[in-house]
Amino acid sequence: MFTKIAVLMGGESSEREVSLNSGKAVLDALLENGLNAIAIDPADYSLINLKSDGFTSAFIALHGSDGENGTVQGVLDYLNIPYTGSGVQACAVGLNKHFCKVLWKAAGLPVAEYVALSQSEYRDLTTDKLIESVSKLGLPIFVKPNTEGSSVGVSKVSDYLELKAALDEAFKYDDLALIETYLPGDEFSVPVVLGKVYPSIRIKSMNSFYDYEAKYILDNTNYQCPSLLSQEEEAKIGDIAYKAFNVIGCRGWARIDLMQDAKGEFVLLEINTSPGMTSHSLVPKSANSIGQTFQELVAKIMASAQTS
Repeated sequence: MFTKIAVLMGGESSEREVSLNSGKAVLDALLENGLNAIAIDPADYSLINLKSDGFTSAFIALHGSDGENGTVQGVLDYLNIPYTGSGVQACAVGLNKHFCKVLWKAAGLPVAEYVALSQSEYRDLTTDKLIESVSKLGLPIFVKPNTEGSSVGVSKVSDYLELKAALDEAFKYDDLALIETYLPGDEFSVPVVLGKVYPSIRIKSMNSFYDYEAKYILDNTNYQCPSLLSQEEEAKIGDIAYKAFNVIGCRGWARIDLMQDAKGEFVLLEINTSPGMTSHSLVPKSANSIGQTFQELVAKIMASAQTS
């Protein structure tokens, strides 16, 4: 099954550089595990050739629209090549923050209050109407593109005068923007790997929020794992994450991001169906906290490869 593994990395999304770093780390781990693995960048290689080129499985280390919207998964299903992570539908839904929130809310899971605004709706709104439409959220608020990851295109708005610029930035990446209420508590991330909930990670960024710079460039972000939650809180956040994973229909592995509100309750932010595997990445940090090496983590994920 794993005689020749394609490590899919790079691509053409806004998260290309992060994906290249993830892919390199995964490739090295697979090679260290004695497997025949080769780096494949869809930016300069047509995935339709994988079967004819002898590849028997794929580790998806693509991030953003290239690897998490279901397109790559659909190609691999068509070729009958087993791959890591979720299938077409779960990936397509998982990348869409708005769809996720709708499904989670319908399932009774906690989501932050938000407003979804399309670019066409935005064009038709006067400044006063725009402010009125989001005033129930209070200030500050966060503005996000609907289908980007790694905090690309995300802005924190502390004054309504900043709202237009934040929306303009979000609309560079997507036709739909989410405007979310501010949650004052700490941010947490919970991996789910092969049906097991891994320990949560508490994230304390020195920036105004956990943005792209804090995630991938700076070394001053504080990651706590164990996250110093009580046993009861750890069980609660794990239960929410596991349910969120299953509601979306994920398989294999994923990472669920949450925050605490003013009352200390956990609130879902988003799910990542192709989590980062860089030196800054959260899933390896969580795995390490339970004694699982990076090589063991990669081998475990690789062993779960399947088609839909």
